[in-house]
Amino acid sequence: MARTSRIMFCKNLRSALGICFHTRSNSINKGGRLLTFSLQGGALAGLKDRNNYKVSCEIKLGFPSHFQFGRTMASLATAEICDTNMAHQASGDLRVLQPVFQIYGQSRVFSGPVVTVKVFEDNVLVRELIETKGEGRVLVIDGGGSLRCALLGGNLAQLAQNMGWAGIVINGCIRDVDEINGCQIGVRALTSNPLKSNKKGTGEKHVPVYVAGTLIWEGEWLYADSDGILVSKFELSV
Repeated sequence: MARTSRIMFCKNLRSALGICFHTRSNSINKGGRLLTFSLQGGALAGLKDRNNYKVSCEIKLGFPSHFQFGRTMASLATAEICDTNMAHQASGDLRVLQPVFQIYGQSRVFSGPVVTVKVFEDNVLVRELIETKGEGRVLVIDGGGSLRCALLGGNLAQLAQNMGWAGIVINGCIRDVDEINGCQIGVRALTSNPLKSNKKGTGEKHVPVYVAGTLIWEGEWLYADSDGILVSKFELSV
């Protein structure tokens, strides 16, 4: 059900809300005081009070009825997630991936439901999945740990951003590092290699994968930040 909220902010709308959105449309009163935005879940960037004065904003937010405002797990450090979910660690429901990944992309913190694909030096299935709507999910690619070619490049990273993927974790290599680092998406990979992969279309989608010492199933939740990567059997809450 739609909800209308009036907020006051000085510099950053995202800070005031504690939530990010995709901007669908907006209108700005020429007097510089009233801004009206129609927003949808995703990422909102660049909305600042450049004149450094308070602005009254009316924002129409469309959320499902079960949505609750508050801190989300995506905004928490993985260390804090571990500290507050020790019982889940003991049961194996929450696992920590081995620290073997390099950090790429603008989004150093990301989380979402996992989509899996298993390939070896061939990224055709990777492209097929990235071409689908990401809807805030995280693509986990088991490339067998091969360092002989790249499974993701700048074009695919940009496509993943455009399609709404939250992040990509690769048990393998990437290339076009500078391009990927300019994308608004989180990427983790073992390292980089300028050689492109094969294009035979071999591999499996939506299967369990073994990555960084952890068995990961499709539909589980992944949380990543600068400290590392966690995988949970279910979405965590605090």
